[in-house]
Amino acid sequence: MLMHPNIDPVAFSVGPVSVHWYGIMYLLAFATAWWLALQRAKRPDSPLAPKQIEDLIVYGALGVVLGGRFGYVFFYNFETWLQDPLWLFRVWEGGMSFHGGLLGVVVANIIYCRRVGIKFPELMDFVAVIVAPGLGFGRLGNFIGQELWGRQTDVAWGMVFPKDIEALVRHPSQLYQAFLEGVVLFAIVYWFARKPRPRLAISALFVMVYGVCRFGVEFFREPDSHLQDLAFGWMTRGQLLTIPMILIGLGVFIWAYTKTFGAAPESKKSSKKPQKKAGEIKVKEKKQPSDVADTSEVISKPAKKTTKKKAAPKKSAVKKTAAKKVSAKKTTTDKTKAKPKAKPKAKAKPKKVASSDKPQS
Repeated sequence: MLMHPNIDPVAFSVGPVSVHWYGIMYLLAFATAWWLALQRAKRPDSPLAPKQIEDLIVYGALGVVLGGRFGYVFFYNFETWLQDPLWLFRVWEGGMSFHGGLLGVVVANIIYCRRVGIKFPELMDFVAVIVAPGLGFGRLGNFIGQELWGRQTDVAWGMVFPKDIEALVRHPSQLYQAFLEGVVLFAIVYWFARKPRPRLAISALFVMVYGVCRFGVEFFREPDSHLQDLAFGWMTRGQLLTIPMILIGLGVFIWAYTKTFGAAPESKKSSKKPQKKAGEIKVKEKKQPSDVADTSEVISKPAKKTTKKKAAPKKSAVKKTAAKKVSAKKTTTDKTKAKPKAKPKAKAKPKKVASSDKPQS
């Protein structure tokens, strides 16, 4: 059995201003996210430039604080807010919801994308890598503030929290979550994001892995005192809110890879062919003379050449045809000369009359 160190939630005070450990954990979370974002912004596939990171962190911080607080109020403690509306603004008293913070970051990213002019899926994949360490720091803040402790246990590392009225030995579930969300989740997502992935695959993996870690650690975490009505007799409010995250993350992850590697190969092949053809056309156009303006002139030129050949034959061909005609004439004249002319028939001479034939006187 271990005893909680009973750390003062106020780290230090400057005059009337008190700085809480919970606020320092948030500061460390944003600083870590800022540093990781700067490192990722140097990559060639980054949707953001390093000079845009500061604005991104400001938008993200507003989304986390406002969304986390509103989410805790509406998901976990709506009745308390109805009794004391100003309780919404007393953030230092604790009470932040990851599910609300996630929704707040999504809304902040949508606004930021419209302002900067980048695509929302690319920004979500960029942000998913830098978020996890901040979750770990937040859980350390829960541990220091002695809130969200675990269920009763008899394990050797069980811990007694001084603020616990029952003084039971409990699971230090805040440390479990700090390790799973801040270390394991970050390691998986960071390793997966080392190479270019399909759009929304990184953010889908983040949501899915977080959902699995949160669903598992809820078995060791004590439900809130005002949320003792468990679904099916065992499922906590956190597990109910986590199931949609797991299903949506898994569905988007499968969709991202199916969309990219299922229909993409055909589109890649079809996109390559016209590029080759375009390259060949360009080469052919370079080889053609500069005075040819378009393809219609190129097609009409061979037709003109063929008509010119028929209209104006070569001189050698003319000489040959002339020689053939002359030789043909000679042969015909020679044949006419060679044939003997038909002699005209001789006229019949008058026959001489004999003396006896003379008339008698």
